[in-house]
Amino acid sequence: MKAGVVRFPGSNCDRDCFHVLRDVLGAETRFLWHKDHDVKGLDLIVLPGGFSYGDYLRCGAIARFSPVMEQIVEFAEKGGFLLGICNGFQILTEARLLPGVLMRNRDMRFICKHLHLRVENNRTAYTDKYKKGQIINLPVAHGDGNYIVDDSEWAAAKEQVVFRYCSPEGEVSDRFNPNGARDNVAGIINKRGNVLGMMPHPERGAEALMTTQDGLALFESLKSFIG
Repeated sequence: MKAGVVRFPGSNCDRDCFHVLRDVLGAETRFLWHKDHDVKGLDLIVLPGGFSYGDYLRCGAIARFSPVMEQIVEFAEKGGFLLGICNGFQILTEARLLPGVLMRNRDMRFICKHLHLRVENNRTAYTDKYKKGQIINLPVAHGDGNYIVDDSEWAAAKEQVVFRYCSPEGEVSDRFNPNGARDNVAGIINKRGNVLGMMPHPERGAEALMTTQDGLALFESLKSFIG
């Protein structure tokens, strides 16, 4: 598997993703600057978390027009695997590679803590190593994780949900919704199954020295699927 990690001005999780892909998984990995035009030879591209420039307008709204995004959209349309984490998820929605939009958290506060997620779909290239209904624990760190999608898109979008926020026992309800996201959505995939956006950070839970290793299975699923 050959992977690329995009660096925008303000990215702060790019090295984390690079480390997990190269040093933990052993994948051939390189950085992509947001002004690059060459993504040839890659199987996977990661849009990492952070605070990409222009977030004061709307998260991801300016980054979506970076030169590299034209190539990334084409890459995804051809079936390349594209993972957007946190701010990367926001950029994916702004680029219309995923439905909906990410807005300010319901209580207008930044959230930084570990949360429980329920795996709703384990039949994807990203979740094959999980079990359907499995409860996992991953950290979040965001101020704009309120996933909003129009009713006209929701009928199809709800079938694409991969992760939902839940209780430690798996209860999905507003009580365990940290940011107001529609139907507790924490991660969603496109219809084709090659583009995943998620708010929690799997790269921050992928090694034994961390509080949780529940994010490792996501990267292992990709490596196993892509080869």
